[in-house]
Amino acid sequence: MEISVQSKGAISLQQTINKLDALPAIPAIAQQLLTLDLDTEQGKQKLLVLIEEDPLISAKIVGLANSAMIGASRRISTVKDSAILLGIKRIQSVAIGIAIMTMIAKTSTAKFSIQDLWLHCIGISFAALGISRFIPEKVRPHEDELFLACMLHDIGFMALAYLDPKLSDSLHTCLAAEPERPIVEIEKTVLNVGHEELGAELASHWNLPEEIISVIRHHHHPNSAEVSMGRALARIINIAEKLVPNFSIREYGGAEITDEEWKALGIDPSKVEEIKIQVDEAIEEAVQFVSSVV
Repeated sequence: MEISVQSKGAISLQQTINKLDALPAIPAIAQQLLTLDLDTEQGKQKLLVLIEEDPLISAKIVGLANSAMIGASRRISTVKDSAILLGIKRIQSVAIGIAIMTMIAKTSTAKFSIQDLWLHCIGISFAALGISRFIPEKVRPHEDELFLACMLHDIGFMALAYLDPKLSDSLHTCLAAEPERPIVEIEKTVLNVGHEELGAELASHWNLPEEIISVIRHHHHPNSAEVSMGRALARIINIAEKLVPNFSIREYGGAEITDEEWKALGIDPSKVEEIKIQVDEAIEEAVQFVSSVV
């Protein structure tokens, strides 16, 4: 498929959005999982059946349940036991994220690897969970919502690789060449549109929840006045990516995290060193988890 570009080779956002129909539809299992009513026993049972029927998703969910980040006290071997440990809503979120992240296995290009994106999103998910546990419980986002947001926050990279592999490679070449230059600056030069916007438009095309769309669109600008939903989720992801810059995917968003950013989440800045230790451990756990389930 030919994608319309501007004179400098940058993407025309509106023309790109108009071509999103060329992308594969949201995976059927993800669509089914999104529509389940988990307040009913029938919905819960249908969730378990759908997951159990997909070997890839079920293996990754059981692997997640056994990860040190979750802290199971015994070996988990079934989807049902994973649901008991993780909670039904969290495994729904994880399953949706896995289904979408693995939907285009051939998306990888010379400079972009879907496996790198998978590792990045899992790492940010684990890091974000570690950060969130320092947030006061009364204002802490639900872990199932946080995990789904983290899993999908960078699907814009996937969309770009599918729509224009050569332009995707140009972007990742530039990101690798300038690892400490903010990604938003590089994308503006190379694409004239960010992966945030591409990802948000794809998420909207797939009718994903509005809060998730907002997080995808604003995770590099969580304090923007345009953020109407999911601000706390976007802030957590933003901080997680600053704590582990360029982890698996070159996505430098800056290194400085101000006291105000921590306080905006209700976190005491005096806890920062403790948080950094936990995030480092979470990243190590993510690497081990991904290597065990691929």
